[in-house]
Amino acid sequence: MPETIARPLSVSTFDGASSFLLRRLHSLTGLIFGGYIVVHLLVNATLIQGGSGSNDIYQLQVDKIHALPFLWAVEWIFIYIPILFHTVYGVWIIVTGQPNVEKYPYARNYFYLVQRISAVAIALFLLFHVLGMKGLWGSALQFVPEDATRSTARHINSSLWVACFVYPIGIAASCFHLANGMWTAGITWGLTISAASQRRWGYVCSALFVFTLICGFLALGAAIHDKAILVH
Repeated sequence: MPETIARPLSVSTFDGASSFLLRRLHSLTGLIFGGYIVVHLLVNATLIQGGSGSNDIYQLQVDKIHALPFLWAVEWIFIYIPILFHTVYGVWIIVTGQPNVEKYPYARNYFYLVQRISAVAIALFLLFHVLGMKGLWGSALQFVPEDATRSTARHINSSLWVACFVYPIGIAASCFHLANGMWTAGITWGLTISAASQRRWGYVCSALFVFTLICGFLALGAAIHDKAILVH
């Protein structure tokens, strides 16, 4: 029987395997990040329910979140680490990607381009949002969990630029990126192979976009409206 000689793996084999795993991990962290965005927007949308004192619905939701055991671990495992990896590898995809809408002006090619543009907008928005909420951009933007409704209103109404430019763009970019990312994830994980399944999944993702966008802008509108509480 002839001896079988094992052939060494080439560098290109390793590169291909690494790229495959990194893109799967990028998709997975995007799904985790997307789940967080949905929950975050739903919680924020409770601002429209109003209330004060023990009946402040938004404050009650924030209190529940901050009462979770090992909150710092939950934040790092399910929020910060997935966001960091998804963002860093996303930057690499943007730098190495080659949009070709000028050659192939199809809808999905435009979606690909807008997905990359929205990613840049989200990265800039997150820097402002997270660091601002932590108080690194000044006390006017700081979020205080014990005074959630008032500090959120103060944050949003800190300037016209924040209320009418930063947050509308940040919300719209996040909702589009989430919905379109969910559509491509269906293909990435082999769940929507046929054109018919991709079309049906597209309807679901479109509904997700509309739903999250409504939640985001309801929360924004409620926070702007709650400017009145800052003078009481």
